[in-house]
Amino acid sequence: MMSATDEDLELELRSLPGVLNVEIRHLESGEVDVVTLIVNGQDPAAIRVMAKQIVSLYSAEGSVVVDDATAAFRPRSVEAIRVNLASTGFDHETGRCEVELNFAGRIGVGHSSNGKLVGGVEATLAALRDLSLNVPFYLLSVVNVATPRGWPVVVTLRPLARDADLYGIAQADNDVTSSAMATLNALNRLLPIINGVD
Repeated sequence: MMSATDEDLELELRSLPGVLNVEIRHLESGEVDVVTLIVNGQDPAAIRVMAKQIVSLYSAEGSVVVDDATAAFRPRSVEAIRVNLASTGFDHETGRCEVELNFAGRIGVGHSSNGKLVGGVEATLAALRDLSLNVPFYLLSVVNVATPRGWPVVVTLRPLARDADLYGIAQADNDVTSSAMATLNALNRLLPIINGVD
């Protein structure tokens, strides 16, 4: 539970221009050790000076760190290799889905005859395996969710090991494409790590 003094300190720091978040860490003695501020749209150096003055009223030894929130959104110089959706298809006569993926210039194709939602996920997993990628997950659920902006598809994948489930969500022009995109949304962060690709 936060002390009244910490609450006062946090309120004063949050009143500074551009402050989005405040974290206060303490020493074992209870004294303020480090105060971290996340700021947006302000000069971090100027905010640090003002914050240091406020912190000095509460603790003689407390230091102040100011992180610029916009730094997290700057473009990175190197992009990770990701699996990209090349195309999807659904044959209404046979009920068969086809998903084509592109990974590092290679094409993988997967098929499934289990309808548009389940089939889209299964065909995507098959296409990933066609690319010789290790995919230690299986489909737990896939559903359409009614929202004010449409019907996105939510996919839940369960790992073969006892790790946490993965969730993906996407909305496209059709259910097969939405299912494929939601599956990639769930997996794309982990596939390069699992498969040792940088």
